[in-house]
Amino acid sequence: MFCCVHDSPSCFLGLQVTCSVLSEDVIRVRASWLLKIGLRLMSCGPSNMDKPRKTTMLKNMLNSKELEFIMEAHNGLSARIVQEAGFKGIWGSGLSISASLGVRDSNEASWTQVLEVVEFMSDATDIPILLDADTGYGNFNNARRLVRKLEDRGIAGACLEDKLFPKTNSLLDDRKQPLAEIEEFALKIKACKDMQRDPDFCIVARVEAFIAGWGLDEALKRAEAYRNAGADAILMHSKKSDPSDIEAFMKAWNNQGPVVIVPTKYYTTPTQHFKDMGVSMVIWANHNLRSSIKTMQETTKQIFNDMSLVNVEKKIATVKEVFRLQRDDELVEAEKRYLPKS
Repeated sequence: MFCCVHDSPSCFLGLQVTCSVLSEDVIRVRASWLLKIGLRLMSCGPSNMDKPRKTTMLKNMLNSKELEFIMEAHNGLSARIVQEAGFKGIWGSGLSISASLGVRDSNEASWTQVLEVVEFMSDATDIPILLDADTGYGNFNNARRLVRKLEDRGIAGACLEDKLFPKTNSLLDDRKQPLAEIEEFALKIKACKDMQRDPDFCIVARVEAFIAGWGLDEALKRAEAYRNAGADAILMHSKKSDPSDIEAFMKAWNNQGPVVIVPTKYYTTPTQHFKDMGVSMVIWANHNLRSSIKTMQETTKQIFNDMSLVNVEKKIATVKEVFRLQRDDELVEAEKRYLPKS
């Protein structure tokens, strides 16, 4: 569900500019969507009128001249923590969401289960979410349906990777990583872009050529094909412990469009180096999940060994902090307004 927010004139102009290259069905869908937004605007308060949509916020980050950062979250609580820390965007990590559900990152969680999680994340925050949408959970038809459902829930973008369904996590050792055919994946991107109603909804194409053992030529060929198919940005992935893959790609790419990276394995690289290379966005991809696992393991083990809470109580969040993160204060105020006075 979309919040009552401002649609900038540029978005309407964007529709007009692209009409000549879009099919009549696509134009009709987007025009209908814009009409609905316009009707919502009539009932908007002035404070919301000036607030950009989450999709626009993400698109602006991808096209910013500054190096931008988004942080992993895997549920509503962690998403709110990311926003409170000051991040401008959230990475809805497939690894983290699946792990938080207790399953493997191999599409064992259905797309509708993932959708439910990110809806809670979106409701809990005011900043854009880029969902790690794996392969789109099937072929072009599954992927474009996902885009429609993400838009309905206020998600700003989807990152699709060019592997086969069901996917295999890119950081697993000694696992085969079969890739989709370039044309098939490029057409999947086109289908998603044709399906979206909001012209600022972002599709990020994740290139897994380096992960699958291919070289720079294959990575570059895939990136160019996906960009030409309409991808708003390219995520170039590598699991080397140094940034050599990314350095080679950025030099060959020659600033053809925004590039996103995930430096989980080459984390010792100075952040300034990413900026110097011309990277557009860095994803801190799984660190909230990993830090919470370590803390829960330590806390649980200590309570088990001590058979007491004495040695952990001062090391963990207070119950009041939990209530604050849940925004209990808003409920208290709402009860004053909407419950009968006894």
